Amino acid sequence: MLTHPFPPLFSEESNTLILGSFPSVKSREAMFFYGHPQNRFWKVIASLYGAPVPASIPEKRELILQNRLALWDSIASCEITGSSDSSIKNAAPTDLGLILRNSKVDRIFCNGTASFNIYCKYQLPLLGIEAVKLPSTSPANAAWSLEKLITAWQAILR
Repeated sequence: MLTHPFPPLFSEESNTLILGSFPSVKSREAMFFYGHPQNRFWKVIASLYGAPVPASIPEKRELILQNRLALWDSIASCEITGSSDSSIKNAAPTDLGLILRNSKVDRIFCNGTASFNIYCKYQLPLLGIEAVKLPSTSPANAAWSLEKLITAWQAILR
């Protein structure tokens, strides 16, 4: 059983929460979100906000916070083989209350199906906030080109 190794990223001004499923091996090593170099998350977010693609963790933090976003995952602990969402078993949900009580978050988006399914099963009944499922930015989602992801992810823009 693995436990989520790092905290959520948000500020009092965050109004849009993006939930992943559970950190990949590379993200767990980096102790930060979307650490796999082939994950297109940072390219998508940078494109949406007209910013350069961040390279360092401080740059990634700044990109998220300056655009009033929040990042977290829907799974607090689980059994997982490598980084494969399809291998997740015995998932326990994260507590989203900390973010919701201490920010202006009123919209939730899920990065991929695993995150969305866990959210709908555990967090939606508690929170009553419908989440929007977006296509995964993972390199495993090869059917979606970067351009198609950017178009779909425009939903997070206010």
